[in-house]
Amino acid sequence: MLRAALPRLLSLCLCLAALSCSEGPAKPTIGEPAPDFALSALDDSRYRLSELRGKVVFVNLWATWCPPCRHEMPSMVRLYDLLRDEGLEILAVSEDNDEDALRRFVQSYGVNFPVLRDENKKVYNLYMATGVPETHLIDKRGKLVSSIIGPFDWTSPEVVARVRELLRQ
Repeated sequence: MLRAALPRLLSLCLCLAALSCSEGPAKPTIGEPAPDFALSALDDSRYRLSELRGKVVFVNLWATWCPPCRHEMPSMVRLYDLLRDEGLEILAVSEDNDEDALRRFVQSYGVNFPVLRDENKKVYNLYMATGVPETHLIDKRGKLVSSIIGPFDWTSPEVVARVRELLRQ
């Protein structure tokens, strides 16, 4: 009986090995074009990343229920206030399904940049995010410059200087 099942078992093992070696989508690479996406904002306007060429874009993947996301949001608001007139765009891509909770959060934290809804985690999956918050900085040409996993102080002098340098390029 084992002898009769052996060819099928061997075939199954070979198929599983081939599947595990096949290449799926790759994590976005620094220096390469950032994966494009289009999402609706809370105000129902539509944003497409590729339409923001010519601006430095800060894509932040987050959620209202995430304590580190809540911790870093005020520094994102301050960074936007400081650099938006110089050409910085922040897209806060939320994976929240509860739009009312999202609206309350935005109002409570004074978020003044576009908050995009990604209920189906399209962008999360496209960027192969490992969790939230996760931030991707994209230069004026649409190339991925850096990716940061976890919360960060976005108004530190080093960050502001780096973003200003990108804005001047």
